[in-house]
Amino acid sequence: MSLVLDSSVALAWIYSAETTPEVLHVLERVTEAGAVVPSLWPLEVANVLEQGVRKKRHTAGFRNAALTDLALLPIRVDPETAQHAWQATLHLAERHRLTVYDAAYLELALRRNVPLATLDQELRTAARAEKVPLLGK
Repeated sequence: MSLVLDSSVALAWIYSAETTPEVLHVLERVTEAGAVVPSLWPLEVANVLEQGVRKKRHTAGFRNAALTDLALLPIRVDPETAQHAWQATLHLAERHRLTVYDAAYLELALRRNVPLATLDQELRTAARAEKVPLLGK
């Protein structure tokens, strides 16, 4: 796997108004070499898309098509996310004042020694402090 993919980047692929050249570069990289995500990622992505339906940002058909498209990408869910939640992830959250959810992405990038693709500024700041390479912007 070439990188840890956070939900903000994946959702920026889906919502064209949020797409940037850097985000498209991450998509190319994921298409070619794959990505790994913490086990909460599918829930986060599905929740944002479902909230979009409820807020009438898009239709259920759009949501379903987006999820189908994402499922075609070589994205693997990390099976060890929960094992690290109460130790390494929690300590990263505490040290960098992140949500535990965001710290799960950072912990995974550190554990796998791969770059982190995120648009979240607090998570980017924490990743820089931990010397994790960053993608997206």
